[in-house]
Amino acid sequence: MPIMAEHRWLYPIDWPELSRLIRFGRAKGRCEHCQRPHGRRVFHLGDGRWWDADRHQWRDGRGRRVRAPKSDVATIVRITRVYIACAHLNHDPTDNAPRNLAALCQRCHMIHDAAEHRRRRWLNAYRRRALGDLFAWFEPRAILVRNGGGRSISLGDELRGSHANSRME
Repeated sequence: MPIMAEHRWLYPIDWPELSRLIRFGRAKGRCEHCQRPHGRRVFHLGDGRWWDADRHQWRDGRGRRVRAPKSDVATIVRITRVYIACAHLNHDPTDNAPRNLAALCQRCHMIHDAAEHRRRRWLNAYRRRALGDLFAWFEPRAILVRNGGGRSISLGDELRGSHANSRME
């Protein structure tokens, strides 16, 4: 997963090498939660169950062996290419200890980050509302300024230039 530009400074300079070491050195190119292989197309049912072509068996969302689906699989099966990314388990990009990093496929990564995404979405909405409340009083036409002749005109009139037709005293 690409790193957002505003968060890039939180990561160490050697992040690509560290990420590669976790994904392919420690995890050997498989998701550490569900065991899906990196770079392969995987048949899945959308509920977490997927076909492990290497071991010729169905697996669940945690990588455990499950029975084959009883219904017609061809009508409900989907195909997804798996990409392994290095995830921070405590959501702190400055904590790069090996125990805090995990190689996760896109499905497991989204499930792991769901609570953090909800928290950030709420925080962003809260900030937007707070800024709206802070500047809600500002109405340019309601602000009165004094022109050179001592006559009050509204700032909106000043910006529109409508005072030019009035007689200056």
